[in-house]
Amino acid sequence: MSEREVAVTGIGMVTPAGPDRESTWDGLCAGVGLAAYDEELAGLPVDFSCKVPGFDADALLGKRITWRNDRFIHLAMVAAREAVADAALDTAAWDAPRVAVVIGVGSNGGDRWPQEYRNLDEGRVGAISPTALLRSLPNMVAGEVSTDLRALGPCLTTSTACASGATAIGTARDLLRSGACDIAVAGGTDCPRVPMGSATFYRMQALSARRHDPAGASRPFDAGRDGFVLSEGAAVLVLERPGHARARGARVRGYLSGYGASSDGYHATRPDPDGTSARRAMLAALADAGADVPDVHHVNAHGTSTPINDRVEAELIRTVFRTPPPVTSLKGVIGHSLGAAGAIDAAATVMSLERQLIPPTANLDRLDDGMELDVVTKTPRRHRMDGAISNAFGFGGQNSALFFRTA
Repeated sequence: MSEREVAVTGIGMVTPAGPDRESTWDGLCAGVGLAAYDEELAGLPVDFSCKVPGFDADALLGKRITWRNDRFIHLAMVAAREAVADAALDTAAWDAPRVAVVIGVGSNGGDRWPQEYRNLDEGRVGAISPTALLRSLPNMVAGEVSTDLRALGPCLTTSTACASGATAIGTARDLLRSGACDIAVAGGTDCPRVPMGSATFYRMQALSARRHDPAGASRPFDAGRDGFVLSEGAAVLVLERPGHARARGARVRGYLSGYGASSDGYHATRPDPDGTSARRAMLAALADAGADVPDVHHVNAHGTSTPINDRVEAELIRTVFRTPPPVTSLKGVIGHSLGAAGAIDAAATVMSLERQLIPPTANLDRLDDGMELDVVTKTPRRHRMDGAISNAFGFGGQNSALFFRTA
C-alpha cells in the first residue's frame, strides 16, 4: 500500500437496478435490461428510460428538503448518506473542516423548469417558485450534501459531461493527496430522463429507437445496437487517506491507486476515432498508480451502446492490452445516467474487486464484427482480480480513467 493511493471505505448507490448498494449489485448481476415505458416521456419519439424503482424522496429525506431541490440532488443525498453509513463514520463527531465533498453532474435534469417557464410565459411571475434557480444549479448538489452531512472542507461540483462522476472521484483523490482533507465524499448524480432530455438526444440520433423492445434497447458492443437509453441515478464513494483509515480501524473495500484524464480536442459529440487521447487517460491512470498493463485484470467499460462510441472504445481496449482482460458495461442493465455513470461504474468496479465477480453485459447477443474483446455476458463471471480500470468518456472529448486495486 502506498500513501499516494486512497482507501475506499464506503459505497452508496441509487440506480435503476435498486435504491441502495446491495440491491443495485444484485440487479447488475442479474444481467437483465431494465428499460421500460416512462409515462413522463409519453408522446415523444423515444418514450422509455431506466428509472430508479421505489424511490420515495419525501420519505427518505423529508418534504422540506425535496421541495427545495430537484431529483438529481435527492438521488445524491441518499447515496451519500448510505456511503457514509457504510464507512461507519459519525458525522456528528468527525473533524468537519477536514471532510471534502466533490460531486459530478452532467445535465442536472431540470425536471421542474417547464412549469416555471409556463408561469413566466403566462405572466404569473408570482407563481414562480423562489427555489426555481437554486434547486437546479449544479453546485447545489455538493452544497446540499455538505450541509446534510456537515462536511465543511472543500466543496466542489465537477462537470465533464458523461465523465463527471469519475472526474469528481479523481479530483477528490487529488484533494486527499494534497493534504487539504482527510476524508472525501465523492461521486456523481444525474436525472436526464425528462422530456427535453429525451427530445434533444433523439434529435442528435443518440438514443435507441427500439420502442418495441425497451428492455433490449441498451446493448453495448452488440452488432445490433442503435443508441443509448436514458437513465438516472447516483453513486458516492467515501475516500480516505490510508493513514486516517488505519487510525480509526476502518474497513477498506479497495484502493483508488491511479487517475488519468485527457481531452480529445476533436469534436463536440463524437470521440476521436483513433482513441489516442482516451488511451492516454488510461495509461496515465496506470502510470499514476505505478502500475502497468498486465496489472489490469478487468475493464469496466464506458460502453454506451452507441455505434461509434462502442467501436472506438473496443479498439482502444484492444490496442492498450495485447490480450484484453474481461470487459463489462453496466449500461446494458441500467442505461446511461450521464454524469452519474462514471461514479456508478467506479463503485461497481470496487465491488467487483472485493467480491472477485464481474457483472454481465446485458443484451449482448452477437459481438460486433472486429471487436476482439472478452465481454462478460449472460451471467456474472468469477474471476481472479487484483486491479481493474473504470473508463468514463463524455461530450466535448472529456476522458477519465480510474485504476482500483484490491484491499
